[in-house]
Parts: sequence; structure tokens; C-alpha cells
Amino acid sequence: MDYLLPLLISFVLSLITIFLTRPIAIRAGLVDLPNGGRKLHVGEIPLVGGIGIYISILTASMIFFSHSQELNIYLVAAAMVLFVGSLDDRYDLSVKVRLIAQVIVASLMIFGTEQHFTSLGYIIGFTSIELGFLGALFTIVAIIGGINAVNMMDGIDGLAGSVSLIAFTSIAFLLHRADSEWVLLPILFIPALIAYLIFNLSSHTSLTKVFMGDAGNMFIGLTLVWLMVIGTNASEPAFKPVTALYLLAIPLMDMAAIMYRRLKKGLSPFKADREHLHHIFERAGFTREQTLVLISATGALFAIIGCWADINDIPEWIMFVGFIAVFFAYNFALQNIWNVIKFFRNF
Repeated sequence: MDYLLPLLISFVLSLITIFLTRPIAIRAGLVDLPNGGRKLHVGEIPLVGGIGIYISILTASMIFFSHSQELNIYLVAAAMVLFVGSLDDRYDLSVKVRLIAQVIVASLMIFGTEQHFTSLGYIIGFTSIELGFLGALFTIVAIIGGINAVNMMDGIDGLAGSVSLIAFTSIAFLLHRADSEWVLLPILFIPALIAYLIFNLSSHTSLTKVFMGDAGNMFIGLTLVWLMVIGTNASEPAFKPVTALYLLAIPLMDMAAIMYRRLKKGLSPFKADREHLHHIFERAGFTREQTLVLISATGALFAIIGCWADINDIPEWIMFVGFIAVFFAYNFALQNIWNVIKFFRNF
């Protein structure tokens, strides 16, 4: 299939939709306000990035995709999570309400399509870990994890969009190699996200800037995990389950590390703070632009390693042990970050 027209239409639709929904969001109060704490931006920033991307994906999917029950259920579930996210953006819903909504949406997709993670692969080496009846529950937890991992990256301009762009590009590459009919979905996300980033990275705050919002983060997190289910669950899988860890490595490691630190302090793992990786980079003296480039480049490196290892049939247990080792090193470094920074400065 020639992907040029779908790429172009997705980009233009996302660009136009975001532009047209900006003033509507401002009038409806769907904006992010600075609070002097975690939110240090200037002015009222419309939270319409996710809405624009969804409308682009919905329209392009209806034009270019072969219609199926699975696609329809995905689009309905995505609309539901987008709606919940928009309510959260507007009214700041409680953690409990958000989690219940995410469980309902995940369950709709899983039981409506009868698709979920069935195996963790050969991550212990000698035998495949089959999930059996726990597959649906594991997938629900994975979707919630994916949603929150993307959400926690949305702390500086361009970061959530960039790490999502890396993940969608990697999944598109692997699905294309496997000649999967679902390859078009991540391909459509690539230009839609680029259009969003044009607005999100704009310096003209009052004229063009927008944020993803929880609506966009939930929508993207849901889609990424769903594509990972599709990619690992086919009769001829496009990639191994452990490869999925590498495609979203930085958001997953940051989420796990920050939740561990919060629990260790006796706090809720969902309590917002300024202890994320991008905040630490900023306090260490990096500009936001430098932080964006460094974290995105690291995420891209992990994705490249994951794709390379998958293509070259590196044993899954080696990939898993490698990822866990990096995670522990990452967590240790963050807990001793100032000593680490001092060491490198004196090096």
C-alpha cells in the first residue's frame, strides 16, 4: 500500500482540527492554568491536542482502513477514554474515578474483540510463560500502566508527544515487517503527532500553543498497549512481548521508579510531584530544550535496540535481563542523582 496519501491526510486533519478547536476550548474552559507549582507555563493553554489527534485518526481510519468489528470497538473505546480524559482536564476527576473508567474501557476492548496478552514469552529462558485466564487481567493492568506512563511524561513541552512518536514509529516498523493489516494505525499516528508537536512546541503561547491533556495521554496510552497486544498476539507475531518494554522504555521506567519512591515515602503512587526524570534534568541545570532532546534520544536508542534485538532473534531472557538491569541502574541513579551529577561534573 502507498502510505503517502494517508500520511498527508492525517497530518492535515490533525493540523486543522487542533487549530479550529483552540478557541472552542478556551471558551469552554478546557485550558491548563499555571499554578506556581508543577505548572509553570504562561497563560491559558488549550488542552485539545488529544482531541485533534483523535479526530484525525478517526477520519483517516474510516477512509483507509478495512472496516471490522475490532476497528470499530477500538474507535469507540478510544472515544470513551478521550471523553473521560476531557472531563478530567476540565473538572480534575479523582484518581478512583479515572481508574474505574480506564478499567471499563480496557474491558470493553478486551472482551469485545477477544484480544489480550496471552504470553510473556521466553523471558526466563527455558519455557514460555503463558498467562491463561490471567491474560485479560494482565492486559487491563498493562493498559492502565501505559496510560499513566505516557501521562507522567507530559511535564515539559514536546516530551509526551516525542516519546509517543518514537513508540508508534517503532511499532509501525515491526508491524510492516510482519505485513500486518494493523500497520496503518501507527502510521496514521505519526503525522498526527507531528502536527500536534508543531503547536505544542510553538513559542506563541497565546496564538498557537496547545497541550495534549489527559484526554490525549489516555488515548495514546490505550492505543500503544493495544497495538502491542495486536503485535504480539497474531498467529505470526510481529514482535516478542519483551520487545514492547523497549519501545516505551523511558516512560515505563520513569513511572515504575517514581511510584516506588512515592510508596517508599508512604505517599500515594498517583500523587503528583516534581520528581520525574525531566524535572531532575531541569534542576541539574539543563534547559527544557536540552532535556527534551536528551530524553527523546535515549528513548529512541532503547527502541532501536529493541527492534534490532527482535529482528536478530536475541534470546528473550537476555533482552528481559538487560532491561531489568538497566531499570535498576536507572532507579539507583535517580535515588543518588546529585552524587551522580557531581561525579560527571568532576570527570
